[in-house]
Amino acid sequence: MDIIPYSRQEVSDEDIAAVSNVLRSDFLTQGPQVENFEHALCNLIGAEHAIACSSGTAALHLAYSGLGAGKDSLAIVPAITFSATANAMLYTGGEVVFCDVDPVTGIICTESLSKVIKMLQGNDLKKLNFITPVSLSGSSAPLDECARIGETHGYHLIEDASHSILSSGNGENGQLFNSASCEYTDAACLSFHPVKHLCCGEGGAVMTNSADLADRIKSLRSHGIIRPNSPEHSTPWLYEQVELGWNYRLTDMQAALGTSQISRIQLQVERRKLIATKYDEELRKAPFLGNLSPPLFDEGHSWHLYVVHLADSRTRDELHKHLRSKGILTQVHYVPLYKHPYFERKMGQMKLPGAEQYYKGCLSIPLFPGMTGSQQERVIEEMAKFFN
Repeated sequence: MDIIPYSRQEVSDEDIAAVSNVLRSDFLTQGPQVENFEHALCNLIGAEHAIACSSGTAALHLAYSGLGAGKDSLAIVPAITFSATANAMLYTGGEVVFCDVDPVTGIICTESLSKVIKMLQGNDLKKLNFITPVSLSGSSAPLDECARIGETHGYHLIEDASHSILSSGNGENGQLFNSASCEYTDAACLSFHPVKHLCCGEGGAVMTNSADLADRIKSLRSHGIIRPNSPEHSTPWLYEQVELGWNYRLTDMQAALGTSQISRIQLQVERRKLIATKYDEELRKAPFLGNLSPPLFDEGHSWHLYVVHLADSRTRDELHKHLRSKGILTQVHYVPLYKHPYFERKMGQMKLPGAEQYYKGCLSIPLFPGMTGSQQERVIEEMAKFFN
């Protein structure tokens, strides 16, 4: 039986050739390909600086740390996201508080965000605070609203843009903004895991428009080491560790793969949009009408995931099992973070109504650029059989 995954990487002959060329070169890591990849990311996204690193989690850790996060820091994180969004703040010694999300999109609810900030102001507020909106599934978070709220209360803003390369949102003033461009944020973090828009095997990047922040993150990426360039430090081999950092470097092999993938990402996103459009057309007809809800369809969506909503978790789980029995794999993105045992032990039991509503029936069905028309028809057909 042909297995249809919920997502998968697409690696071309050109990608393989790019990696092979690096393997035959003098540099497998810390060579020219990483800088080439960073320049390509800036050109693609529109931010002034890109710092490539070993994973999306590393990118989040570097962004928090680069902005000064530590034991006197706190981040407000939406409850619907992957654990890394919160974990990376905990790595710094800081704390995390969860806010609610829109029950339809799963994206940060700015009304809930404001309520959480008001609640925190009644306690001993930390010295350095962050808001980390997540641009989920390929749809941009309301970064302009989050920035306005954050600026009012003195919060730094870091966008988790792991899902949203080439997505755009409508600002409060009606103007479009691009995810990860840092128009409204101090930094944005990307992931290059195989199922993301860009595949490096593993990898990530911090985007920013601040030269000072970029320099500090580059140092933290490599053990906190810098190479002095001033005349009094003219010794060519000299390097100095100026603070405690990590080995979060990306290899030249991964960077070459990423650069090669950027050359066709526009076509890949267009393919994702075509698949999403086909789903949207079919899932608004019988037998789906009244049994499931397709995601909101907007022009700025870059369709990392296609998330449908069933009436309840039982129906969602039964559909998941039915499709799996037919060789069609689906996934849930995500269990609210506060439901995980680690966070329950740390923060106690809690419920946020928007997150609960979003989670109870969400299911990510197959969508990836290499998905064929016949594969998509099979997914739709087996879903129809389930409801019939």
